[in-house]
Order: sequence, then structure tokens, then C-alpha cells
Amino acid sequence: MAAERIDPNVTIGHVHLKVSYLERAVAFYRDALGFEVTQRYGRGAAFLSAGGYHHHLGLNVWESRGGAPPPAGSTGLYHFAILYPTRAALADALRRLMDAGVPLEGASDHGVSESLYLRDPDGNGVELYRDRPRDEWPRSEDGTLRMVTRPLDLASLLAE
Repeated sequence: MAAERIDPNVTIGHVHLKVSYLERAVAFYRDALGFEVTQRYGRGAAFLSAGGYHHHLGLNVWESRGGAPPPAGSTGLYHFAILYPTRAALADALRRLMDAGVPLEGASDHGVSESLYLRDPDGNGVELYRDRPRDEWPRSEDGTLRMVTRPLDLASLLAE
């Protein structure tokens, strides 16, 4: 018996991260990426958003104050992705990273999207991306999706 498919309007909401130093993490997401702090829970947690939403990101030190990132080869978060509405907005994000001195780990054109990859101060993987319109997504002859991984032309992105 096949399982019923999930409602196509479901989205993934916020991300809540354990961090080692709250103020360092807040500074990264606020200053380098441009999110705004919407609420703080004392010295243990902060919530940040874009556009006045209650929160897109939760950061806390409840179980991780002063902790180290998980060792390589262990399970856990690979990365989370922040979706930008336009190519120009993604270009602005790249400029912010450059101005803040945040290095990229990669930049890829996946056919369906354009992505920037980096790490936050606690070593969490972060993807900043924008989707292409669905009618531009690459497809095989039979109509199935055909994503790719090619280098992203950063100069072209910055020209936006």
C-alpha cells in the first residue's frame, strides 16, 4: 500500500541551532547575513527573522554553552538553507558575506537553483540560495527533474 503524499503546500519553518557562544552567533546572523533579532530569552537564547516574522532562526546555549562542533564523521546537521526571493537578493547576500570577511566553502549552479555554501561560527553548514522559476528547471526527455552541480559564476551574480 503506497503512502499518501504530503500536502504540496507544506513548507519547512524555522531552524533552531545549539551554539557555543550566543553573542557570537547573534552577531553572525544579524551583522553578516542581515537578520533582525525579534526576541531574547535572557542570556540563553535569541530569535531572529527577516521581514518581521516571529522567527526564522532560533539560537540557544541551553545545552551547548562553550561547546565544540561535532567531530567530522559524526551524524547531525549537514546544512540548512535560506531561500532568497530573487537573484538580486542573493547577490546582496554575497556582498554582505564579502564585506564581513566570511569565506565561502562553495558556490554551485544546480540548474534548479543557485547556491552559496558557508559555515557559521559554530561550524554549522549554511546554504544561501535562490530558486529558478519552475519552467526553467532542467528536465530529462521523459520529463523527470535533472539537477546538476556546476560552478556558480560569482561575477555574474554580483553584476545583478
